[in-house]
Amino acid sequence: MKLFLTAGEASGDALGAALMAGLKALCPDVRFEGVGGPLMAAEGLDSLFPMEDLAVMGLLEVLPKYRFLKRRIAEAAAAVTAARPDALITIDSPDFSLRVAKLVREANPSQKTIHYVAPTVWAWRPGRAAKMAPLIDHVLALFPFEPPYMEAAGMTCDFVGHPVVSMPRATEAEASAFRESHSIDEDQPLLLCLPGSRRGEVTRLMPRFELALDRLQADHPGLRIAIPTVRGVAGVVGDRAARWQNPPLILTDAADKRAAFGAANLALAASGTVSLELAANRVPMVIAHDFNRLTWWMMKRAALIDTVTLVNIVSETRAVPEFLGPACRPGPIVDALARLLADPAARTAQLAAMEATMDRLGRGAEAPGLRAARSVLARLGGS
Repeated sequence: MKLFLTAGEASGDALGAALMAGLKALCPDVRFEGVGGPLMAAEGLDSLFPMEDLAVMGLLEVLPKYRFLKRRIAEAAAAVTAARPDALITIDSPDFSLRVAKLVREANPSQKTIHYVAPTVWAWRPGRAAKMAPLIDHVLALFPFEPPYMEAAGMTCDFVGHPVVSMPRATEAEASAFRESHSIDEDQPLLLCLPGSRRGEVTRLMPRFELALDRLQADHPGLRIAIPTVRGVAGVVGDRAARWQNPPLILTDAADKRAAFGAANLALAASGTVSLELAANRVPMVIAHDFNRLTWWMMKRAALIDTVTLVNIVSETRAVPEFLGPACRPGPIVDALARLLADPAARTAQLAAMEATMDRLGRGAEAPGLRAARSVLARLGGS
């Protein structure tokens, strides 16, 4: 069996790697081609081009790279058409994925297509499912409430669980060792600063996060800060953090990052799947994100829900405070973080929401990567 997979950012790389591992366990002769990052490479993928080429977010942010991205889309589609895989599996990154699928379907209408991560039609732009249906046969959904939306549009869909429920977590010993190795006493609060995995996010958010955390450290002198980051933006994160009044720890090693999540007391994070990683590690958080003005305006007009934080959505609470668009300002962010440090009730509410979230995403069931692999093979007639 030959499969062509595409992923466009760090979260998709993790999904792809888990899916590949599951497929290898169930179908040892499977072969892979496609586009992915270091995690997918570790599972045997020789990426057609660097995944980081695709890590662009926001409507106007894409425009300067439009021609380059269009070439990458055409390059990927041509590779799929030449490879004639048993299935094209596109992973998240819909602006890239669905354009590739469209070109592939034009060249080979019988090509089987699977998309991993259902579009958030329950949050905004509900028409996306209908537009996706002519291009995609089957969808692998991360959230239990998503299959009916996809099926109503004409695709088959399986809830396979969210990979966050099976991510390895640091032991208490590893968390303590992390604190000891970085001279962080057990009674010192440790804050994780998570400004995103895309260059545009980091560039936009780091200055605001710096101002907020400078103020927080002024009121809590013992506070230590660590920034876990990914390969594609580690350079810009390090350069910008070096200018901070109190330079934070920059963490790129996977084991160090895992230990930091286990050792942390709270977090300031960009919007995205990182909120689920924090929830899995029981780290109370504040979410803050900003966008280009036009992007924000269009998102607000299209929004169907009043929160973007996944913990809030899945748990059906609003326990996690978020500051988006014009509200992404240092003052309110500092106040929310200070409350998490001082108010046990605020922390307790978040922890309860986190527990509900993990249970609803499949904690305790078969690993999502293996569930996703079973769904793929069933769709292709392999099990």
